[in-house]
Amino acid sequence: MKQTALLLAILVATSLTAQIERNSQNKEVLPRYMTDAEKKIMGQYYSNYQFGQKGIETPPGGNLRCAAEWEEVQTLVITWTNQYNIIQSQIVDAAQEECVVLIACSDSNSVKNTLSNNGVPDVNLEFMEIPYNSIWIRDYGPNTMYKNDVDSLFVVDWIYNRPRPDDDVMPEEHAMWHNIPIYTTTQAPTDLVNTGGNWMSDGLGTAFASELILEENEAGNPYFVTVKSETDIDNIMGDFMGISRYIKMTTLPYDDIHHIDMHMKLIDEETLLVSEYPTGVADGPQIEANLQYVLSNFNSVFGTPYKVIRITVPPSTGGNYPDNNGYYRTYANNVFVNKTVLVPTYREEYDTTAIRTLEEALPGYNIVGIDVDNSGQNLIQLSGAIHCITHTIGVADPMLIVHQPLEDTYDDVNPYLVSAEIQHVSNIASATMYYGTAAGGPYTSMPMTYAGVGNTWTANIPAQAVGTTIYYYVEGTSNSGKTQVRPIVAPQGYWAFEVLGGLGIDELSVIEVADVFPNPASAITCIPVSTAQAAEGRITLRDITGKLVATIHDGTIPMGESKYFFFANEYATGSYMVVIEANGSRISKKLMIR
Repeated sequence: MKQTALLLAILVATSLTAQIERNSQNKEVLPRYMTDAEKKIMGQYYSNYQFGQKGIETPPGGNLRCAAEWEEVQTLVITWTNQYNIIQSQIVDAAQEECVVLIACSDSNSVKNTLSNNGVPDVNLEFMEIPYNSIWIRDYGPNTMYKNDVDSLFVVDWIYNRPRPDDDVMPEEHAMWHNIPIYTTTQAPTDLVNTGGNWMSDGLGTAFASELILEENEAGNPYFVTVKSETDIDNIMGDFMGISRYIKMTTLPYDDIHHIDMHMKLIDEETLLVSEYPTGVADGPQIEANLQYVLSNFNSVFGTPYKVIRITVPPSTGGNYPDNNGYYRTYANNVFVNKTVLVPTYREEYDTTAIRTLEEALPGYNIVGIDVDNSGQNLIQLSGAIHCITHTIGVADPMLIVHQPLEDTYDDVNPYLVSAEIQHVSNIASATMYYGTAAGGPYTSMPMTYAGVGNTWTANIPAQAVGTTIYYYVEGTSNSGKTQVRPIVAPQGYWAFEVLGGLGIDELSVIEVADVFPNPASAITCIPVSTAQAAEGRITLRDITGKLVATIHDGTIPMGESKYFFFANEYATGSYMVVIEANGSRISKKLMIR
């Protein structure tokens, strides 16, 4: 019985390969969406999918972390189909300045010649001569994972939602090339269909997707995977990807592939880059509804509302959008490659504004525009752009630096506390905070102090005069000698905040909070609060990344002095923040629990 099924699977794969070869001869490639021919063979292909699978099919176990895209990478991976040579040459040229570029192809010498003819030097290039079906490696490529936050690099691969057998085994090839383990969601009850274009992680346990993830794994799905509820899917993502919060949004009416990378991107832990259409046009209304759903129901991992940067969507040359026969153009479909961001471009009149938006949002990054909407190189017509045809593999020894950037303040009296979580597999030997009052420096260095538990390091920026803009960044050095900065582009890039004028700190304060005591705490702990007038407020205990640990008080804070108590021994040893929010003010007090 198994031999019959396996033979059928081979026949299906052979049929698809023949179709792809004919397409190649006709100078065409498979689109990101599923072709009519592929739809016809889906039943046969997926009914035999369980044979010939690869990777470890049980969850990795332990504390898992799915890397965010802005983290350090060792390799950019692409599949060279010999169809979009100009676009891919530009990608290789920019990326090889940042990391190794690993190119899957049928003939490496031919690719080298093409790159040379396009003025691309052979620097940091590696090749794998292996079969492939399509250019869309984001959807079928491997996903970078770590155990214990910064240890034990491995990758995870889901069931690809296209009957493209050579693409589907590509992650195994990449895992072998990098000599790292690969885990796969291919066997019941954890047989999960998903694609990389419909995946966005903040690197700290939150992921975003469209509801395509639910539809492709529900009853009646065409992939012959076991039926899964949303809870089942969430559990699989927790077990394989370390995701504790999986946010899903309604699919869009004019985006046929329903991948969120066509209209949205996390550019850091708390900032969403979102496509913006003219009012009432195409997917604009649904994108806005989805965004408001997220903003109304979820905070960033720091416990604060997500920030939103809108980036205008360009129409066709005739002024058409997807609801009127226009291609689904997008600037959100960009990719981080260490200090460089590769961005799809279309026409200068729109590109100039989009690139300026990205430069302002990501100071210090090298923003590289690549035309995907040109005659003979019209990649966007196949429902994809730069993010879709690239993927990355993270470094083997990452240094994870997590910090919520300081906000503008009216306080010109007190120092500004910079607190960061810094981790490396060999542990952190020292950390430094650099600050200055001019963009890009010069900077003053301030040694950071280890908090004594966990991974927290702190330093203070001295109080500055009203009207001053402060630029700063954080650097860590591990016991093994590795040094890393955050933002990764520092010192050219930075975080910044301004000391605002017009109101003094005394005028602004609605609520005052004395130091929490005892500190360190191990039992009953007191939070002294004073207000000039009664206010509705909330007092919470949060971990150093901003995740909510407990709500201590939610309601009226009376006029005058009041005290709030909690039992510190009910919580794990570590570094915390007591956060008091009332009438638009937000005050944080550091607390150690031992």
